[in-house]
Amino acid sequence: MDPERTSSAPESSSSSHEASTSSPVRHEEEAAVAAVERRENDRTSQEHSHNVEHRRALREDTWSCIVVLITFWFFVAMTLILGVFGASNLQLTPNSSILIKPNVWFVDHIKVEQINEADSGPVLYGLYSTPPLDVVKIWSENHITILQTSTYKEWMYILNEGSQINISYSVASSSSLSLILIVSKGSENLEEWIADPAYTNSTLSWNVIKGNGFIQQSITEKSTYYVAVGNLNSEDVQVNVNISVKSYLYNTSEAYYTCVVSRRSCSLKLLFPSGNSAVLTSQSVGGNDWYVKLSYGPRWITYVVGIGGMSFVMFWAFHYLNNFQSRSLDRIVQDQRAPLLARKDSDLSSWGSSYDSVSDNDEEHEEPVKDGEYNSNNVRRLCASCFDAPRDCFFLPCGHCVACFTCGSRITEVAGTCPICCRNIKKVRKIFTV
Repeated sequence: MDPERTSSAPESSSSSHEASTSSPVRHEEEAAVAAVERRENDRTSQEHSHNVEHRRALREDTWSCIVVLITFWFFVAMTLILGVFGASNLQLTPNSSILIKPNVWFVDHIKVEQINEADSGPVLYGLYSTPPLDVVKIWSENHITILQTSTYKEWMYILNEGSQINISYSVASSSSLSLILIVSKGSENLEEWIADPAYTNSTLSWNVIKGNGFIQQSITEKSTYYVAVGNLNSEDVQVNVNISVKSYLYNTSEAYYTCVVSRRSCSLKLLFPSGNSAVLTSQSVGGNDWYVKLSYGPRWITYVVGIGGMSFVMFWAFHYLNNFQSRSLDRIVQDQRAPLLARKDSDLSSWGSSYDSVSDNDEEHEEPVKDGEYNSNNVRRLCASCFDAPRDCFFLPCGHCVACFTCGSRITEVAGTCPICCRNIKKVRKIFTV
């Protein structure tokens, strides 16, 4: 028998035995590494889906805010069109002059039309600038009336500042009964004042009159005023009231537009952006009153540009905030996604360094490795995650020892489960060799 052939047989059997022994260890290590990589990939995919959902939520919030803004601006526009610059009915008294100067940014034109039937009506004037209030009109009205018990009689006037009311009265009564004469601002009538004398504080003059007398009242504010005489006695009383009014009207001599409202509806275009003025003036004709409807035509370009401009500004602002939040979120995610394994030096000088961490005792007991042979003890002592440091820790409560203390701590922090048995890790214990 050949001795060389005999000696090689045990060596080959020993080599096959070591290979078969190292095979389960390799499978175990590969399974551990695959489990760690799978968990890292799952975490990465979850973070990516979370980022996508976050960006989608930001976009939805942006569009929701834009819709709310457009709705809010729509209600503001309707409030201006139907409320602030909505149509209104005006009562014009003899020799009254009303200045109309709306905001040209929201009003395109004004329209005036007469409501009641009258032979002649007020006149609408258009001027390039605000006219002076320097035209003086003086007229008087004489009223002889018999006031029955608990009745009143009133006369209304629209006056500008600087005007004046002069009232002379004569109460005809055999028993010298007294009446009440009031000069007040506003459209409230004497009936409301009698029911509650404290109803309004706009009463300019309150007088108890009997016999003959004279009352003078100056006007300091543009408004509607009324003169009223009431009888609170138990019998009828005859009274003669002469009202002389000195009224200041707007000067319309430089008007470029003139329209008599009684003949047709009058419409005046407002100049943009300089603006212009309109004056509605009535004449003194037999003490008649005129009722007209004043309406404003909206400047639609302002509302459309306002809605579009505000929507663009808000969209740009939310887009900028979304990009800023997305960048901040990406930085946070990158900071949180610290690598589970430390970067290994790719330099060739670091190769083989894994064997430098083997303890001296292990080196003493380590059997020499022949060429072509694989020592399973070397691989079995290395960390299954980094294959660089020895396995010097174990997990509790499962007790598996497959990683170095550094990698084991990171696995506990990131995954929280053992890569071998997938049980929850409560603690990591370091193994000290003596």
